[in-house]
Amino acid sequence: MLLPLLASFTLTFAWLWIFVRRDRHPEPAWLLARTFGWGMFAWLVAAALEASLGRILNSTVPLALLLVALLTALLEEGSKFLAASTAITEVAFDEPMDGLVYAVTAALGFALLENVTYSLGFGARAATWHAVVTTLAHALFSAPQGYALGGLHWQRGRAWVVQGVVLSVTLHFVFNSILGSAAGWPLLLALGLVVALMILLASRYYLTFEAFARQIGDPRQVTRSTSPERQESVDRPG
Repeated sequence: MLLPLLASFTLTFAWLWIFVRRDRHPEPAWLLARTFGWGMFAWLVAAALEASLGRILNSTVPLALLLVALLTALLEEGSKFLAASTAITEVAFDEPMDGLVYAVTAALGFALLENVTYSLGFGARAATWHAVVTTLAHALFSAPQGYALGGLHWQRGRAWVVQGVVLSVTLHFVFNSILGSAAGWPLLLALGLVVALMILLASRYYLTFEAFARQIGDPRQVTRSTSPERQESVDRPG
């Protein structure tokens, strides 16, 4: 039991370091810790709601399985989004990159508690594999949400945020649907393509926000409404 727990903690904080270190203007540790904690609480909420699905979870009917995958994606991505949103009213949330940082932080808090619970319930071998697969997956699912939250600095509006959440739910749904299907090379290939797409999206989001961070220098010297298109009119700090 110690091995899967160790794997869960190691992978979680390794991925957290990899994602957070890309921020040119590091976030306060206390706010990252609080968001991580909200992510863990989000798992408790999602798990309680998923348990209320009752008999649907135990069904073997294909349509019911798809419904479970969709409801699971909605509940989990919705709860993770709310956890990440707890940081957006803080003064430290002062540039688009922060949307990604806090979304991924909340997602990894969610993944850690999920993995710990999975370890206690299903044993070492299954739990270790679960930790390896789902820890990064949860972070990648939340990347579109982070991009959407970052867009609040450009005054993109609610539609922009909704699109990010919908994309996260869609990726999660497709991933779960493929993972829950019968094994085979076509399905493994499809799963690999979905993961590659998520990595590509996350990388694109980070590169976009990094380029913007280099342009503005100190985020405290520009307004929240400054967008890449309007940045040419803003004096760069010397």
